[in-house]
Amino acid sequence: MNILKRRTLLAALATSITATLPGAVVAQAASYPNKPIRIIVPFAVGGIADTFGRTIGIKLTEAWGQPVVIDNRTGAGGNIGADLVAKAPPDGYTLVMGNNGTHAVNVSLFKTIPFDPIKDFVPVAHVLEAEGLLVVNPSIKANSVREVLEMARAQPGKLSYASGGLGTTSHLAGELFKSTGKVDIVHVPYKGNSPAIADLLSGQTQMSFATMPTVLPHVKAGKLRALASIGLARTVALPDVPTVAESGLPGFEVSNWIGLFAPAGTPSEIVAKLNAEVQKIMQSPDVQKRLETEGARFIPTTPGQFASFQRDELAKWAKIIKDANIKAE
Repeated sequence: MNILKRRTLLAALATSITATLPGAVVAQAASYPNKPIRIIVPFAVGGIADTFGRTIGIKLTEAWGQPVVIDNRTGAGGNIGADLVAKAPPDGYTLVMGNNGTHAVNVSLFKTIPFDPIKDFVPVAHVLEAEGLLVVNPSIKANSVREVLEMARAQPGKLSYASGGLGTTSHLAGELFKSTGKVDIVHVPYKGNSPAIADLLSGQTQMSFATMPTVLPHVKAGKLRALASIGLARTVALPDVPTVAESGLPGFEVSNWIGLFAPAGTPSEIVAKLNAEVQKIMQSPDVQKRLETEGARFIPTTPGQFASFQRDELAKWAKIIKDANIKAE
């Protein structure tokens, strides 16, 4: 066969293969899923990512008739589990319950991570946002965000805030508060939220930016005072408590979020199918009730909207981490 004929044959073959690809993708999406799905949770059993990952898994199994297996792969701030999915086949059968750490913060916090949170994944669905509060020990004579800022400006370095550890959401929220409020407040990191709140209750520290389930019982018991919600909107649990943004720091928002991601290259039809089903699951009455109990909320988004949100989060925290010179231990 001469060179001209060989090139003609190869071109015709390439055209034939390309022409069948869209149909093949549609057929793949139409038959999806036809085998078990694995959802990797890169965090410990019992946490909010794990519990709602299992809820989604159970309901997907009921809806589609295929087993959904939850696989907890912890370590390195969630990087180990996320990396497994980044390197998995892009067919919709291996997913990850990522969060603001794995898919927005860690790339700036760690010296190196084994994946790119944008290039190696496709966002599927924004699952939930765990609501948080700015709380103070009652010994502090501040009843609003403005009064905390006034105290901090009058006595730089006197106030301190407790966090669950370096690079956690509670730490980064404090750094964002310091940056936007232009105040000097001392960060006191702990090995987890429980010891952080214990010292806050005893008065060893004065304030904290904590998730709702961690502090709401203490607020209701009068042991802590809630000054503001740290999210975009007021919380249903404490509707009279304003947000930080509406209390003197416009634009302040900390979202402790969890979302479902697939490997980059997963067909858009499969991503759309997953997104639609997760939307139904998260808006079902029983799941909505559980969200309220956990101090969390579901924010409906398309995959594209979730992708845009992720990029905004990554840029915001990259600046905060760089400005505060925060590095993972």
